[in-house]
Amino acid sequence: MRAPLPGPRAGHTPDADPWRTTVPGVLARTRPGTGDAVRLAAELVDDGFSVALEPARSAELADLGARLVDAGLGPHCELTVPVDRLGDAVPLADVGLAIALSGPRETVTAAAGQLPGARIVVPAGEPGAESWCREVADRRVRLTAGRGARADLAFVRCLNVLMAGGGHPAVATADPRLVAIAGERAAWNERTPDSWEHVMPYRATTLLRRTLVAGGYAVRVLLPSRGTGRR
Repeated sequence: MRAPLPGPRAGHTPDADPWRTTVPGVLARTRPGTGDAVRLAAELVDDGFSVALEPARSAELADLGARLVDAGLGPHCELTVPVDRLGDAVPLADVGLAIALSGPRETVTAAAGQLPGARIVVPAGEPGAESWCREVADRRVRLTAGRGARADLAFVRCLNVLMAGGGHPAVATADPRLVAIAGERAAWNERTPDSWEHVMPYRATTLLRRTLVAGGYAVRVLLPSRGTGRR
């Protein structure tokens, strides 16, 4: 069992989750194209990370999925698919790629019945997030952070539910406070490192995610892609 990470150092109070404050700037500077995304995914896997990819367009899904499988990256990658593109997701799941479904609760829950192995993306800041987590606590769930103190409290309540459940939580935050709490809740619930994971954005919090991997934690890096290449 891994000890939780320490909280922020004395005298240092993060004003915001780096996920929330840095990612828009990152996306404005860099949106890897499909080929770039596969190359970057391979580099991340070599460094000990798993990868979550977010194709920007439906047309990219099949191409990106085929490239990942051809590169032998399928077991290490997860594709985030809006639930209205469920038809595109099913063939990917059939070839062994992990799928994460995002979208409205009712639609995602219904669609997840067709893909029992799919991860469900639950935004902690949305109304009813805690009850949704209770409903899917025995599944693969990616819990995403919201904005502000109230959303952080909701995130922790959802985290408590998921860590006590029988599923595989993916904790999507780069806020050191929430990262430390996730480690504490995992230890409290006697979770093994392979029973949950952190999710962090590409080109943000590099030191933190490397520290986590070095400490034996599982970290998945969120990598956006766009078929038109870098811009």
